[in-house]
Amino acid sequence: MGETNYPSRTAIAGDQLDQLRSLVTELFPANKFYTSKLNAAGITFDIASLEDFSARFPFTTKRELAQDQLANPPFGTNLTYPLDCYTRFHQTSGTSGTPLRWLDTPESWEVMVGSWAEILRAAGARTGDRVYFAFSFGPFIGFWLAFESAAKVGCLCVPGGGLSSAARLRAIIDNQIDIVCCTPTYAQHLGEVARDSLKQTLRAN
Repeated sequence: MGETNYPSRTAIAGDQLDQLRSLVTELFPANKFYTSKLNAAGITFDIASLEDFSARFPFTTKRELAQDQLANPPFGTNLTYPLDCYTRFHQTSGTSGTPLRWLDTPESWEVMVGSWAEILRAAGARTGDRVYFAFSFGPFIGFWLAFESAAKVGCLCVPGGGLSSAARLRAIIDNQIDIVCCTPTYAQHLGEVARDSLKQTLRAN
């Protein structure tokens, strides 16, 4: 087999800078949140280099976005396009505070699905794998991204919404699942439910 020609670090950095400049240019002045934030910091959309960006541009925190949504309900001012351009609504889990609402255009959604698909491939997911999603069909963005990304990879996606932990374990066994997608704490809980069920079976026998 021939050698794979990967781009150089310099070429990658150049491409990243071009995309970053395009993104930041699109924010001004359409996105009120970032226009105001960056103007307050004395920053224009001109970016000399990746190092220039990391040195001058301030971080954005979840708290800032949540406060913006509280002050400008329901979606805040972190929107770059008119509302009718957005076709996806999701929100964060809310485990550490008020859930953050998030809107996506078809284009931004496809970019995120593509990124997640690469993550799944890097983790070992392959076409034909059976993936079980131990989530409800709620607005939590992580579930929807993982589900659609697994389908993009070519996996058989098995939903597990609205089921008890015992029913989900049975579905995982019955459908010969290769990969289980859930939060780490829920994976631990499923293990505990499986252990307790096994103990009960052994006592009954």
